[in-house]
Amino acid sequence: MALTVVPSFSVSGVWKRTQFPVSTESQKPRQKKAPEFPILEKQNWLIHLHYIRKDYEACKAVIKEQLQETQGLCEYAIYVQALIFRLEGNIQESLELFQTCAVLSPQSADNLKQVARSLFLLGKHKAAIEVYNEAAKLNQKDWEISHNLGVCYIYLKQFNKAQDQLHNALNLNRHDLTYIMLGKIHLLEGDLDKAIEVYKKAVEFSPENTELLTTLGLLYLQLGIYQKAFEHLGNALTYDPTNYKAILAAGSMMQTHGDFDVALTKYRVVACAVLESPPLWNNIGMCFFGKKKYVAAISCLKRANYLAPFDWKILYNLGLVHLTMQQYASAFHFLSAAINFQPKMGELYMLLAVALTNLEDTENAKRAYAEAVHLDKCNPLVNLNYAVLLYNPGEKKNALAQYQEMEKKVSLLKDNSSLEFDSEMVEMAQKLGAALQVGEALVWTKPVKDPKSKHQTTSTSKPASFQQPLGSNQALGQAMSSAAAYRTLPSGAGGTSQFTKPPSLPLEPEPAVESSPTETSE
Repeated sequence: MALTVVPSFSVSGVWKRTQFPVSTESQKPRQKKAPEFPILEKQNWLIHLHYIRKDYEACKAVIKEQLQETQGLCEYAIYVQALIFRLEGNIQESLELFQTCAVLSPQSADNLKQVARSLFLLGKHKAAIEVYNEAAKLNQKDWEISHNLGVCYIYLKQFNKAQDQLHNALNLNRHDLTYIMLGKIHLLEGDLDKAIEVYKKAVEFSPENTELLTTLGLLYLQLGIYQKAFEHLGNALTYDPTNYKAILAAGSMMQTHGDFDVALTKYRVVACAVLESPPLWNNIGMCFFGKKKYVAAISCLKRANYLAPFDWKILYNLGLVHLTMQQYASAFHFLSAAINFQPKMGELYMLLAVALTNLEDTENAKRAYAEAVHLDKCNPLVNLNYAVLLYNPGEKKNALAQYQEMEKKVSLLKDNSSLEFDSEMVEMAQKLGAALQVGEALVWTKPVKDPKSKHQTTSTSKPASFQQPLGSNQALGQAMSSAAAYRTLPSGAGGTSQFTKPPSLPLEPEPAVESSPTETSE
């Protein structure tokens, strides 16, 4: 230790020097500053902040800077860049970036899930399944992987494997979306009872989910269980008074029972939320039709047809309205278009035959009736109208055969249900039976005065002297039946499905601020 000399005075006035020890630390050489290594994750917080604020341009600028500093090794920056590409619709670019993330972190199941999701969005379902299976090896308890595998199998029409994966997802973790997809599988298979059971379990698990309540109500409505349908639709409206699907379904039920003004009031509420809805304008049009405001009905149906030009039900109703207004050429146009989209519906061929009869094309009308008889095994009016057409030119033998076939269908309907037939149909059948000298033993149910909600179709074939042309009430009743069937069902419910959406994977949320980004289901 060095000494420091400090001058001092003695008593005699002579200078003396006093020595004090001095620390040697100040004399040591200074150490060099430690080198600064680049931190790969130092900008992750800023990237996350811009992303959740949806400020994607600023986010991409920070990502670009971060990747330049880290020489492209920042996994989180690449991950978020891929998410932004996907949001912008650049699915292929996002796939390549997620694959890069998977290379940087091969043990991350989340990166593989994102790769599989991009493949799914590109329509490569088999490749997506392979990647999801690889992700499942890294994380066997992830419900989302099982759920997404089930969705992929749905697109490949492998419903048994899809059900297995979805049940596995429910065993791992119960979610509303998984129940919805499982119910859709049963609807695709045409098993309404199993679909209802699945949705009932889903409602027990999530009683406030308006989508589940609405779907369950619509399924009950399709089966004709109106009390339970109204109950579930009412519960859906209790939790969400603006749920347009539930309001539309409730309006359809009121419309079925002839409460056109109340139904229109409901539809006004729906129009405020979803103005451009084809089912909405279809049902509004049929309400006007029920009120005999035919021009307004055609205007609304034309709007529905503009919004959904390939919907056969709208074309069907347009054909009915034009038949009622005796505009047979226009009716032929719309009914022909409906047949192109729904070629297996016998009733469409019958209505087409009615239009052809009034256009004086008897031969093609016979062909249309023959096809209707071949396709429709339950509706006695098809045979009755065909018999009338055959009787007019004197083909009594063929007319008798059709009349007898009608009698068989009527007997079956009486045995299997308490259906009451339209009074005009009964009168026409009795007159035709008298002309053919048959039908005395045919016992009809009590005729009804109001045919609006009963079983009926229309016949406007040119009558003989004993016949009277059927009025517009027949077409009205059939039109209302169609409007009531125009419901919102999940995808896969056959021709009656509306507001359908294809199965979708859980959406990715905002990425977490960490070096190994994760994905959770919204």
